[in-house]
Amino acid sequence: MKHLQASEALHIILEAVRTPGTEQARLEQALGRVLAQDIRANRDLPPCDVSAMDGFAVRSADVANAPVILEIIEDIRAGDMPRNTLAAGQCARIMTGAPVPPGADAVIRVEDTQEISASVVQINKAVKPGNDMRLRGENMFIGDVVLTAGTEITPGVIGVLATVKAAQFAVYRRPRVAILSTGNELEAMDEPVDPNKIPDANSYALMAQVQALGIEPVLLGIARDDPLELEQYLWRGLEYDVLLVSGGTSVGVHDYVRPTIEKLGVIMKFWRVAIRPGHPLAFGMLPPTKVPQVDAVQGASREPTQAYLEDRQGGEQRVTPQCAACGTLVFGLPGNPVSSMVCVEEFVAPALRRMMGNPRLYRRTVTARVAHEVKFCPGRTEFIRVQLTRDEAGYIASATGTQSSGVLLSMARADGLLVVPANSTGLAAGAQVIVQLLDGTAFQDEIGFSE
Repeated sequence: MKHLQASEALHIILEAVRTPGTEQARLEQALGRVLAQDIRANRDLPPCDVSAMDGFAVRSADVANAPVILEIIEDIRAGDMPRNTLAAGQCARIMTGAPVPPGADAVIRVEDTQEISASVVQINKAVKPGNDMRLRGENMFIGDVVLTAGTEITPGVIGVLATVKAAQFAVYRRPRVAILSTGNELEAMDEPVDPNKIPDANSYALMAQVQALGIEPVLLGIARDDPLELEQYLWRGLEYDVLLVSGGTSVGVHDYVRPTIEKLGVIMKFWRVAIRPGHPLAFGMLPPTKVPQVDAVQGASREPTQAYLEDRQGGEQRVTPQCAACGTLVFGLPGNPVSSMVCVEEFVAPALRRMMGNPRLYRRTVTARVAHEVKFCPGRTEFIRVQLTRDEAGYIASATGTQSSGVLLSMARADGLLVVPANSTGLAAGAQVIVQLLDGTAFQDEIGFSE
């Protein structure tokens, strides 16, 4: 079977994504969501010219030949309204945020003055009109669009929403995500320790990756290598917007995931991607009008489908037409934990962010120098787990140790994924590389790998 290039696989996935609708969110619970409507200002802000500093409101013409002596005619605090209009030779003591009185066109900072008495001050600096003032509408004018649909709600955005008193507003609904692990070899969290089994780390690692995107997934548990049991678990998972299935997508005779999801009506778009780790990645869609039959679940066949056998024997990749509108997106992830996590970073996370209305889909990247030689993997885009340090010339990327796809510690210790393009012939120590950052919540518009 042909291996798709990583960019081609990602394009197919993102073309299939549809946002799952909108809902109302309250301001107090909106952090991390994405606006689904424009937000307009409900007032001018500031509502009038105000002082940007504690000091004295003056006429700039009066202080052109500073130092000069001026009469203090009133004190204006934030929240007060001026009672007087300044005349020549007069000023007003003013606090930060207080309205500038009529007649004044500048503010002098208190540190540039010397009070002679409670009613007289010496101004020691000449200023131009507008000095240390915030003009009416400098922040926003009533009716202005201050936030557009598609804006991710950060703490700063929360502040703007509070400023315009938007207590509730439309956001894109978070997709409902289900996670399923498969395999007889797996040991569940609540099962006793069996030295012959492997703890189910995948469910929890994938859960954390999805949670980091602001989504609370549902863990379906572990489906054993039995077509009937697997079909029952998959039937439950297909009720969600996105189903992540780890394990069972390779070419073994007991790898039943792909033939079983096809039997339930999932249209497979591809299987196998030219990346390392993670090449057994599969992706398909259950059209919204396609409902698996309960009878089929109860009477599941224990034999692989003919299409699956053809693929195992090297048959041509079958490309099916994309459905007009998508129901459940199904990702068949590798069973090796590092492979599974890398596939989530490169393919699942961008899809989930697009479903949530985010315009920035990809992990932020930085340029670094690789600390050691990197051998090449012909024809595959490779993702190497690295730690980052910094010197006067910039970032240095060093592998976290063995790059085996079964060594989960290599991900736990990683600051990022160093990208080795598919057309690379290897990297010498000191070569400039791109590293996708794994920490934080910063994303970017540009795809984080090249081929």
